[in-house]
Amino acid sequence: MESNQSWVTEFILVGFHLSAKMEKLLFWIFSLFYIFSLLANGMILGLICLDLRLHTPMYFFLSHLAIIDMSYASNNVPKMMANLANKNRTISFVPCILQTFLYLGFAATECLILMVMSYDRFVAICHPLQYTVIMNWRACRVLATTSWACGFILALAHAVLLLRLPFCGPWEVNHLFCEILSVLKLACVDTWINQVVLLAASIFVLVGPLCLMLVSYIHILCAVLKIQSKEGRRKAFSICSSHLCVVGLFFGIAMLVYMVPDSNQREEEEKILSLFHSLFNPFLNPLIYSLRNAQVKGALYRALQKRSV
Repeated sequence: MESNQSWVTEFILVGFHLSAKMEKLLFWIFSLFYIFSLLANGMILGLICLDLRLHTPMYFFLSHLAIIDMSYASNNVPKMMANLANKNRTISFVPCILQTFLYLGFAATECLILMVMSYDRFVAICHPLQYTVIMNWRACRVLATTSWACGFILALAHAVLLLRLPFCGPWEVNHLFCEILSVLKLACVDTWINQVVLLAASIFVLVGPLCLMLVSYIHILCAVLKIQSKEGRRKAFSICSSHLCVVGLFFGIAMLVYMVPDSNQREEEEKILSLFHSLFNPFLNPLIYSLRNAQVKGALYRALQKRSV
C-alpha cells in the first residue's frame, strides 16, 4: 500500500438501477429542475444587485445563499445528467475528489450562512433600535467571509484525508456522484480518522448552528408575540417562516444523511436524500423566498415595469 494514485485512476458511479426509458425521463426532469433552479436563483441575485431597496443585510446574505445554491447544483447535477444520458458512468480520480471537496465546501458554507441569516433576523426583531449598528456592512462582510472560509477549510481537511487513503477494487461508488461516505467505503484501510473528522465537522456545521438558530427563534417568537399590531406580527412571521422552511429542509436532510448510523439498507434512501439536497433544495429555496416575501415580489414587479417601458 504505497500510493493510492497508482491503484485507482477512475471510479464508476453506480447511480440508480433503472430501465433505459426511466433514465431518459429522469434526464429531462433533472434538466428542467436544474435550469429552473439556475434561473430562479439568478433572478433573485439579479434583483438584489439591481434594486436599491434590497441593499440590506438580509438580502446581502440571501444573495450569498443564491450563489451557493447555483454552485452546489452545478457541482453535482450536470454529472448526474451525463450519467443518465451515457452508459459510460466513469469519473476520473482527481475530478471525483474535487467534486467531493466542492460538495462539502458549499454544503458547510450554506449551513453557516443560514445560521448568520437567523442571527440577522434575531437582531432585526429583538433589537430593532440597534440593528443598523450591530449589522453594519463591515460586520456583514466579516460574517459572510468567515462562513465561506470555515466551510471550505473543513472541506479541504476532508479532501486531504481522503487523498491519503489507498483504494482497492471494485471501484464502484454506489451513489449518484462522488459523495464522501460512498467513496470512503472503497478504501482498503480503516477510515476511522475520516469518520471521526466527518462527525466532528457535522457537529460543528449542523448541530451547533441548529442549536443557535433554535435559541434565536425562541427569542424571536417571544419578541413577535409582544408586538401590538397584527400587521407587524404578520410581517415578522412571514419573513421568519421563509427562513425556517429553508432551514428545516436543508438541516433535516443533512442530519439524516451524515448523523444517522449507516447501513446497507439505507444506501438507496441516501441517494434520494442527496438528490433532494443537490437538485430540489436549490430549486425550492428561491420559490420559498420569492413567493413568501413581499419585498422580492415588489422588486420583480418594478423590474418588469422598467422593462416594459
